[in-house]
Amino acid sequence: MNLRPAPTLIVLAACTLVLPGCLTRRITVTSNPSGATVWLNDAEVGRTPLSTDFTYYGDYDVRVRLDGYEPINQRMSAEIPLHEVPPFDLMAEAMPTKIDHEVKWHFDLVPSLETSMPREKYEKELLERATDLSTKVERPAEK
Repeated sequence: MNLRPAPTLIVLAACTLVLPGCLTRRITVTSNPSGATVWLNDAEVGRTPLSTDFTYYGDYDVRVRLDGYEPINQRMSAEIPLHEVPPFDLMAEAMPTKIDHEVKWHFDLVPSLETSMPREKYEKELLERATDLSTKVERPAEK
């Protein structure tokens, strides 16, 4: 009985020891218009379009801001792919190939009120809102 492993198995075993796999995780954020500043969990990561490495899957608090546009504060999720779920993660790590996983988020920014209408109309609307609010506020009784 021949108990010697086949040459192919020896080569595969050597590759898994010598050429370990590589897993990369990236979050890519784009916006329309571009150039918005992005924060992930209160850490500034750059301006759109951007791509940054991340370590953990799950929920992220994302802030996107650009002058002249309404800010966006949103909770986004980085879903875990199958090759990162145990026990598949061990096999993926041992494979002699590079595995890239990219999470893509896109944000459409809306112009702020100040920039979306003419200055005169904006000022008139602000004054009307202020007058309306002042009539709703209870005034203290005069002595």
